[in-house]
Amino acid sequence: MKKIIPILFSSFIFITVQAQTTKPKIVVGIVIDQMRYDYIYRYWDKFGNDGFKRLVNEGFFCRNTNYNYVPTYTGPGHASIYTGTTPAVHGIISNDWFDKVTGKDIYCVTDNNANPVGTAAPEGKRSPVNMLTTTITDELRISSNMKSKVIGIALKDRSAILPAGHTANAAYWYDGSFGGFITSTYYMKELPVWVNDFNKKELAKKYLSQSWNTILPIEQYTESLPDDNKYEFIAKGETKPVFPHNLPELRVLNGGLNMIRSTPFGNSLTKDFAIETIQKENMGKSTSTDFLAISFSSPDYIGHTYGPNSVEQEDDYIRLDKDLAELLKFIETQVGKNNALVFLTADHAAPEVPNYLTDLKIPSGYVNEKKMADSLKKHLLKNYGDTLVLSFSNQQVFLNHKSIDSKKLMLSLVEEDVAEFLQQFAEVSEVTTSAALNNSQFTEGSRYLMQKGYNAKRSGDVLINYLPAYIDYMPTGTTHGSPYSYDTHVPLLFFGWNIKQGSSSEQVYITDVAATLAMMLNIQFPNGCTGKPISFLVK
Repeated sequence: MKKIIPILFSSFIFITVQAQTTKPKIVVGIVIDQMRYDYIYRYWDKFGNDGFKRLVNEGFFCRNTNYNYVPTYTGPGHASIYTGTTPAVHGIISNDWFDKVTGKDIYCVTDNNANPVGTAAPEGKRSPVNMLTTTITDELRISSNMKSKVIGIALKDRSAILPAGHTANAAYWYDGSFGGFITSTYYMKELPVWVNDFNKKELAKKYLSQSWNTILPIEQYTESLPDDNKYEFIAKGETKPVFPHNLPELRVLNGGLNMIRSTPFGNSLTKDFAIETIQKENMGKSTSTDFLAISFSSPDYIGHTYGPNSVEQEDDYIRLDKDLAELLKFIETQVGKNNALVFLTADHAAPEVPNYLTDLKIPSGYVNEKKMADSLKKHLLKNYGDTLVLSFSNQQVFLNHKSIDSKKLMLSLVEEDVAEFLQQFAEVSEVTTSAALNNSQFTEGSRYLMQKGYNAKRSGDVLINYLPAYIDYMPTGTTHGSPYSYDTHVPLLFFGWNIKQGSSSEQVYITDVAATLAMMLNIQFPNGCTGKPISFLVK
């Protein structure tokens, strides 16, 4: 239905504009943890027609979508997608960070005022209280006078909580101590009956009662390195990182039911719970638009363990493609394709394993941050009689301001000294200081991205960037967090309600997602939003 709105100009001439009043019955946001853009093309021939291919062939593909800040981690990534802004504004500067007020490390979704629901584990003391802005999901709830139903689900707590926002009806995450989904008193006093019933099925145990073998004959995995290679982590109980992985035996030595996180079956469990959530909560069945935020966490665990060129990661994505196909089919059956707006993206991507690149004679390597921190402390102790360092974490140095003041030192000069000292390390690309970030406006390059990730009240005093393909990690598997395209370039697909098929190579930023959704839903932007609507999607 369209509403005709009269507009009166000073010349007393009336004209009319057409305001779109129809909305989707449900928005489904899908975030894949550690998905590189090239995986769409690398595994294309292995995908079926109803998962990734359907999203591409029937939806709109923003092929040049990038993160516009560092660090590219899970917590900041999910927060940035849904708030439409960067850590400089929403405050989730990392998965965890040194808290200048308490002098202790803080986890991004820790809330000591919340208590576990559905478990006794401390992992239930979680909420979005550390996020400083609203999310698109908050704005949807507010715009509907809290009638829209918003729920976030993921294996990782931060991946369920941050997208769901401050006003969510619920957020559920996985507890490996018993193999089910839990929440906290921030949302409710007890789990709904349907969640308890779902947990009683013990699906995690069932998934882990089988061996993980390749879904296709292993010789067909031509997009990956040989299964037996030296760039992959070897699990306890195995002598080689090869298929089949005997999960019933391995889980005893590798985290029990938590081991499902590092298998494709973690995606399947998430898909199962997502379908159950839509069905039992009657999402998409009311007059208000509902929103389900889903995050598939297992690709991140598998990438960290085996790397992006592993048969394990390829098999994971082939299986995830089938899970997506099942989810899309269910959504279409439940509410209809034209009544559901679906988007898919990732919270970050991932680099190649540096040791693999080294063997290919490509510059790469590893950073020993502990050694770097120890050297810095010795330097400061020699020059000032005090190490002056409270924390060296997330490629940031947090200085002891009280000690600096007591010694009548100028903070900016100490910062410059630290920066100059760290710049000498061969693996360091550049170093910048809080003084520079507070007093200058960078418009391009790594310093621009560092500035977008810098929150004056929460970030450190000196920020470090390493050379491309240099990481602080173990010699097998991979990690993420840099300002380089291998970490920042992610897929972004829109599908369903009012989405025309097509693609674009125009650059868009991950912060544009929330702004685009706000325009589509005719609601307020999140209150810290710095992104812009993607023009070719909201014409």
